[in-house]
Order: sequence, then structure tokens, then C-alpha cells
Amino acid sequence: MPRAREDGAALAEAVAMRPRDWGAGFEAQPLARSAEGTIALLDDQCRWQRRALPDDVLASLSLYSQLPGTGKRGTVKVTATVTVHTAVLDADDHVSATLEEALRCPEQQVRADERIAQLMSVGTPRGTRGNNYADDSVLETGVYLTGTGKADYRWMVLRLGTVTMTVSIKGAEGYTVDELEQFMTRGTTTMLDRVEHELGGGEG
Repeated sequence: MPRAREDGAALAEAVAMRPRDWGAGFEAQPLARSAEGTIALLDDQCRWQRRALPDDVLASLSLYSQLPGTGKRGTVKVTATVTVHTAVLDADDHVSATLEEALRCPEQQVRADERIAQLMSVGTPRGTRGNNYADDSVLETGVYLTGTGKADYRWMVLRLGTVTMTVSIKGAEGYTVDELEQFMTRGTTTMLDRVEHELGGGEG
């Protein structure tokens, strides 16, 4: 497991999904990646903010991709985040906090004119409900609200050892939930495989 911040950053870079990893047609969003040395946190007012890395996090990287709309289909936006913690307990706390945040903040401010709402979350530890692939997982569902309407929203967090991986998807007109969940499956399984490879077999 990584012990230094430079090792954590290298692992996050190796694992996070690039646009080409999502499938044909995907490209980087105009803002393609998160600011170095920061992490996204939900504050007391249920607003997402980027903050400097806390002491228990070695690295955190978010990469933003999209599938541009064509015909009657809108633009799907996806985010892949890899966070490398200093210890398993810290990573476990991160997953637990994610599960609780949907209860604390069923509506969350993403940007000035964008919100996620009607949030529900369910946790699935290893060995329950078919989870034989990660040490822990949380699935969050809801709707993404903008000034022009709403879209389906999915967010999944997985933990393998000290590493947490997150995939979030903002749907679009013309896409079914099943199609969005196929993107989610691609993102989570790819990153899990990469963590196991980078760590020499991992824990899965």
C-alpha cells in the first residue's frame, strides 16, 4: 500500500478512468480534472466544496468525461474519483460518511445552479447481496437538477484496502437507467481491476 503522497498520487493516476476508458465517443469535459492536492467534501450547508487534502488522505484525483449528445439524446457526464488513504480505517470511514451524507443532506448543492436531490443510499459490505468484488460499497441514487430540467443520477463508491473509487453519472434525455448503470459497471470494474493490478493482487 502507498505510504507517501507521491506514491498515492501515482496510484490515483494509474487507476482513474480516462475518457477513452468509458467507451467510443467519450471525451474530456472542459474542466477535465480536479485541482492537484484537493478533495471534494460536503460541508455543513450540504454544499460540495474542494478543500486541501486532510492528513489521512495521500491523494485524490477526479477526472471528468462526457458523451456528447446526438440526435434525440443529450450529453451524459461521468466522473471518476480515486482517493488513496493512509490507512484502511480512514478509507472505511470515508465510505461510512458517504452512506450517511444522503441521510444528512438529501439535497446537495453541486454548483451555483446545479443540485442533486431525492437522494437514497444503500451500503453493501463484502459478502452481502452479491458483493464479492470489494471490501465495501455504497450506491446512491437520485436526480440531478439544473436550470434546464432534471436527469437521472447515480453515484457508487467502492473500497479496496486503503483505496476508495467513485463513479458518478449524470444522465440525459434518451438514456435509460439500465444504460447508465452499464457505464457505472464499466467504470467500477475497470478501476477495481487496476487497483488490484497496481497493488500486486489486492485484496479481492
